[in-house]
Amino acid sequence: MSTEPAAIADFLLAERRAHRRLVPFPAAAGPKSEAEGIAAQLALAERLGGLPPAGFKIGATAKHMRDYLGLTGPIAGFMPQSGLHASGVRLRFADFQSPAVECELAVRLAGDLAPGPCTSARAAAAVGTVSAGIEIVENRYPDLREFGVPALIADQMYHAAAVLGTGNPGWQNLDLKAITGRMVVAGLPAVEGNGEALMGDPFAALAWLASSPLAAAFGGLKAGQVVMLGSVTPPAWLSEPASIEVAFPPLAPVLLTFE
Repeated sequence: MSTEPAAIADFLLAERRAHRRLVPFPAAAGPKSEAEGIAAQLALAERLGGLPPAGFKIGATAKHMRDYLGLTGPIAGFMPQSGLHASGVRLRFADFQSPAVECELAVRLAGDLAPGPCTSARAAAAVGTVSAGIEIVENRYPDLREFGVPALIADQMYHAAAVLGTGNPGWQNLDLKAITGRMVVAGLPAVEGNGEALMGDPFAALAWLASSPLAAAFGGLKAGQVVMLGSVTPPAWLSEPASIEVAFPPLAPVLLTFE
């Protein structure tokens, strides 16, 4: 297998579509660095019609998620338009490989964030609306540590799809560090977390993305794009179809049904 970004992207996409779990790349193949992982992710975006992206997901912004995944910092991935859904969507459970759902804050940008260093204040100034969100992730990796961080970057960091609640344009009146997110899966008791779990400040997560080499590779962040800022709770892994509700009061709740 070639180490070219296009060949890596073709392999990842074929394995994903076949619902095969991803084993570590052979020693002579696969991305060896963050830069190579980003190049392969860019090639994957081309194949999925994800250029320009509809948005980005940031993974492992919360310490409990970095500990869970064995990472030292966040990882991001593009999101194609085909994978973004409105609240209330019904999706086929069988279309996903070992899925989980995450309780997320999402923003839609009203202004561009050019590649390069970015502060939380500058990131916040580019935000148009804030909403509750559900990210659907897939466990495509039998051994994450052996699969490796560069390959995880290439494969969009677990991303499968996202569901968005109605955006709130009056978010400036909310304390997004203190806002509490609650996720209910199949009617079980809610799990909770707050916005401060996202790198101490949700806009610090957005600033991290804007400053990242991945954002630069995709030409920066653009007005209209959606950014999932990370999960405030651990993922809820699903073994069968279920209904999911995520709420960050007073933001509108977001609903998803797997059938």
